[in-house]
Amino acid sequence: MTTLPGPLSDYYSAESRNDIDALARLFSADCVVRDEGQTFNGQAAVASWMAGAKAKYNHRTEVLAARQDGDAWLVSVRVSGTFPNSPVTLAQRFRLSGDTIAALEIG
Repeated sequence: MTTLPGPLSDYYSAESRNDIDALARLFSADCVVRDEGQTFNGQAAVASWMAGAKAKYNHRTEVLAARQDGDAWLVSVRVSGTFPNSPVTLAQRFRLSGDTIAALEIG
């Protein structure tokens, strides 16, 4: 598997520890996250989004594969938790800005 760049490796590490504050700090101040038909803008919204998702689904994420695609990183993950049809495989598309995550789309 391709080695993930630092911000993405740190994202999955923080996510696995349920460290919402550390995860939110990995995003740029003007970041955009799209998940489940909603859009979240900025670090505070990202922290709220992840805290809500963890509380609702109690999920764990396992990276299956990753590759760079132009200015984006495409990461395939297996997500398991307390939701119907668990586990599921999802595609996550990240765009980085320096050492921060500028955008994340989950599909």
